[in-house]
Amino acid sequence: MKIPMQHLDSLYIFIMAGGGGERFWPMSRCRLPKHLLRLFGKCSLLERTVARIRGIIPSERTFILTSQTQLEAVRSQLPSFRSSHVIAEPVKRDTAPAAALATAIAHSKNPNTIVALLPADAMIHSVGTFRRQLIDAVTVAARQPCIVVFSVLPTHPATGLGYLELGPQLPHSTPNGSAVYCVQRFIEKPDRQTAQAYLRQGSFGWNAGICIWKSECFLQECMKSCQPLADFILQFPAGNPNSYISEYFSRLPKNSLDYAILEQASSVLVAIRSQFDWDDMGTWTSLTKYLGRDTQENSFQGPTALFNSRENIVIASHRTVALCGIQNLIVVETPDAILICHRDSVQDVKKVLPLLSDSLR
Repeated sequence: MKIPMQHLDSLYIFIMAGGGGERFWPMSRCRLPKHLLRLFGKCSLLERTVARIRGIIPSERTFILTSQTQLEAVRSQLPSFRSSHVIAEPVKRDTAPAAALATAIAHSKNPNTIVALLPADAMIHSVGTFRRQLIDAVTVAARQPCIVVFSVLPTHPATGLGYLELGPQLPHSTPNGSAVYCVQRFIEKPDRQTAQAYLRQGSFGWNAGICIWKSECFLQECMKSCQPLADFILQFPAGNPNSYISEYFSRLPKNSLDYAILEQASSVLVAIRSQFDWDDMGTWTSLTKYLGRDTQENSFQGPTALFNSRENIVIASHRTVALCGIQNLIVVETPDAILICHRDSVQDVKKVLPLLSDSLR
């Protein structure tokens, strides 16, 4: 792998691991959300993400952003990770403030630092390809003021993902040959008919949620689109930032990175079309390729008995789950709760949580 050291020497990597994983209830809970669950063998999604970037840069420039409620669980799961580099957001403010916090930490070291923001809840199998393309993205961000995102070629008409419409390919050379495109627009979670049209057209890709930018470039975009984020970055202390984060982070406007910054930053937004296998672990339907399968297109894990039933997802943790004459359901069994959900309603699982007692959330 070709690595331009002059760019990696200024790279900081931040893993976003503060989400609640609410659509993965009842297995995902506020103190042990989906990225901390070991759904596929011995490693959680967070552990896989940390392993994926290990060795690209020194550990002193790698951070995890999480929530106060998840802090101890993250540190416990990653005992060899620097505990001081697991940063707890005092309150949930969505991804735009998280991105500002990451940029503030890096910018306080040097305005020319490069920030790579990675979600903790994606499955990526082609690790070598991912690492090479990450290096390419860092190189592009270092050479010109831009925000680099990753576009994943859709394999089905997903309605739970954001999309990117790609424009012409740009004349950027990259160390490992990744193609770079301008981004025409962001599209947030289309309906099924629109998603099917995107799949046919070929110029649309899923937004992988991976972003790379030079900290000064992101600061300039914040100054254009969201001044409170810019002020937070500019006033961030170079020394111990804990008291500053505790006092000022909660004052930042709650908003997603896409809405607050990226959709307004079209003039500096470019995309690399991913060549690695990528799965967003957003809902229970994301798991089907990782579970057992039968001839009736049922996906299952754990003790199950499925008779005359088709296209169901069944996950049993402790008790046997039996289905008879059932189609298109999701059934998830845990010691204290059972989810029964139609597959078409999988995006609405999180809407059940306000109806539950705190101990079940």
